[in-house]
Amino acid sequence: MDLALLSALNAARAERRAAVLVTDLETATSRMVTEETLAGDPLEGPIRAALRSGRSGPVADTRMFLKVQVPPAQMVVIGAVHISQALIPLARMLGYEPVIVDPRTAFATPERFPDVQLIAEWPDVALPPLKVDRYTAFIALTHDPKVDDPALVHAFTKGCFYIGALGSRKTHAKRVERLTAQGVDPDAIARIRAPVGLAIGAITPAEIAVSIMAEVIQAWRQGIA
Repeated sequence: MDLALLSALNAARAERRAAVLVTDLETATSRMVTEETLAGDPLEGPIRAALRSGRSGPVADTRMFLKVQVPPAQMVVIGAVHISQALIPLARMLGYEPVIVDPRTAFATPERFPDVQLIAEWPDVALPPLKVDRYTAFIALTHDPKVDDPALVHAFTKGCFYIGALGSRKTHAKRVERLTAQGVDPDAIARIRAPVGLAIGAITPAEIAVSIMAEVIQAWRQGIA
């Protein structure tokens, strides 16, 4: 592979940017396509589909091969709560890199969340270093506006592929009022999945975690790219 092309792919990986190496199997020539250069590409449709699935493979009816490089999906969970204890193992099993943020040190303890990146800080301190981006599922679970609201505002600016928040419809309506009063764009607020998770009748923390994980997968596979 051309050294410049390899360097460009490595740079994209380091910056958590998706990239696709497009190789002509007849000429053995390759080029890199990123999300920034994708629009108008002759293979735009197949490349978008490959980015969505994360799978490499040949393009039907051509001699072109797509090698997909997608950043690992991460999950930022705001709230060291019972639902989080059930959600984190599910996320890991499905290949997500989980992080928990909760300034409440009585909840955010290594004993309750072993072997997980746990940040016992307020969102304004904890979130900026995390590289939250469009490959991030962002889930607010504390039920505390002082924690959840600023965290959600941060997520809005990062283009996360999934943003969810715990709470009933009544609770969410109050959340919408608060965020609107802060001047948050209505389109951004509308992106919040609330009540969080697919409507499967979940009641227990474990069931709610399953419903959240299912909705995250749906958003990842059907909505991204």
